[in-house]
Amino acid sequence: MTVKNKVQLITYPDSLGGDLKTMHEVLETHFPKAFQGGIHILPPFPSSGDRGFAPLTYLEIEPSFGTWEDIRRLGKKHDILLDLMVNHLSAKSEFFKDFLQRGHKSQYADLFLTVDKIWADGEIPAEDFEKIFLRRTEPYSDFSIEETGETKRVWTTFGKITPSEQIDLDVNSPATRQLLTDFFENFAKHGVKIVRLDAVGYITKKPGTSFFFVEPEIYEFLDWITELANTLGIELLPEVHAHHTIQNKLAEQGHWIYDFILPYRVLETLFNRDSTALVAYLKERPAKQFTMLDCHDGVPIKPDLDDLYDGTDARKLVDTCLERGSNLSLIHAPKYRDPDGFDVHQIRGTYYSMLNADDDAYLAARAIQFFAPGIPQVYYVGLLAGENDLAILEQGGEGRDINRHNYSLNEIKQEVGREVVQRLVKLIRFRNEYPAFDGAFTVLDSAADEISLAWKKGDDICTLNVDLKSMKSEIEYVGHDGREILYLI
Repeated sequence: MTVKNKVQLITYPDSLGGDLKTMHEVLETHFPKAFQGGIHILPPFPSSGDRGFAPLTYLEIEPSFGTWEDIRRLGKKHDILLDLMVNHLSAKSEFFKDFLQRGHKSQYADLFLTVDKIWADGEIPAEDFEKIFLRRTEPYSDFSIEETGETKRVWTTFGKITPSEQIDLDVNSPATRQLLTDFFENFAKHGVKIVRLDAVGYITKKPGTSFFFVEPEIYEFLDWITELANTLGIELLPEVHAHHTIQNKLAEQGHWIYDFILPYRVLETLFNRDSTALVAYLKERPAKQFTMLDCHDGVPIKPDLDDLYDGTDARKLVDTCLERGSNLSLIHAPKYRDPDGFDVHQIRGTYYSMLNADDDAYLAARAIQFFAPGIPQVYYVGLLAGENDLAILEQGGEGRDINRHNYSLNEIKQEVGREVVQRLVKLIRFRNEYPAFDGAFTVLDSAADEISLAWKKGDDICTLNVDLKSMKSEIEYVGHDGREILYLI
């Protein structure tokens, strides 16, 4: 299977009208042919938390979202991309509930990573703890086994509560590998074309390391799961928030990677009206990437851009986003903060709001994304040029909910009528349909307050020119009849 070089949509199963059936209607009615690259449906499985990222199983679709038949129906016109959280399962899953009842006697006991599999006494030495890249204050949770009354300390990398809802899998266990095989075979049965390996960087746990992307062990797992996926005709997209050198290693081994650097670089370019850093980046980055500006989390900074940003400039950019309503996700482990204390993991908010709801700046950002080599993904809130959902935060939502608004059919109809959305849809169609994007990419020489990017395939040539002073963007391209055409975005 080959990933189509077209624009993809990212959406929750219930965010465009309420469920998968309604999503199909929305796409058919308002966005026909827009997402020829596919649809990334964020976890539609039964889940106990984290907006689907604490899955109970991958064998079922959450009934309130729909059925596998709904997935197959969407898949008739769109390649479907689904997540598989290879690092963890829900504490409410039948697998872990059986373990909580029977302990080591459970047929599922070997699925889970207990701390005593890493350190025999179940305690983490202080010198090892300091090296761990933490996503929560403690990387484990204590659970009581019903039949024996003993306490088992289980590794839980993620989770907002204690004990965590997300229980780490032991990916070296034959039982876990068989379970993952079952999940993949079920995906293939229902026509899933691409699987994103969510949180794959956290699967390798080894004393004395960061417990994140531990080499060479991570490659052994990726080789195994890639072979499994290949036999089923499924492409893999490893999701790794890490230092850019790690992303480059994955690219060198032939894996698709995420361009988590581009969102910051584009913001920086538009805020400062200076393309110098972006131009340098576009000239050297790997081409086999999925690109994004916004997603269900936020705009990455640390660790994705470590060594690539100036601390003073980064603080200024973050402060501007905060002034425009954004909030922040921070690095937990002091060891991984900058020496001056800068600790921003991600900026959370809509990309449109970060750009101060400036239509021209927003379309410039999308045009740059679409011209960067890779598979462009557009998050559903970004598709509708949504602004920060401050109301949901006032109602008790968590920080990431600011960019997770669920749109009703009436809201979608209203938003689709806005000029900025119509301009974006037109740009998406150009990116899908113009043949030059399957050719050769060039970063053209330009002044620092401009940016010019070009694609060429045979007689098909298109050039994007962005004037950062005015935020006006235009595309010059050769039409089917050989005429040069100017497309004002």
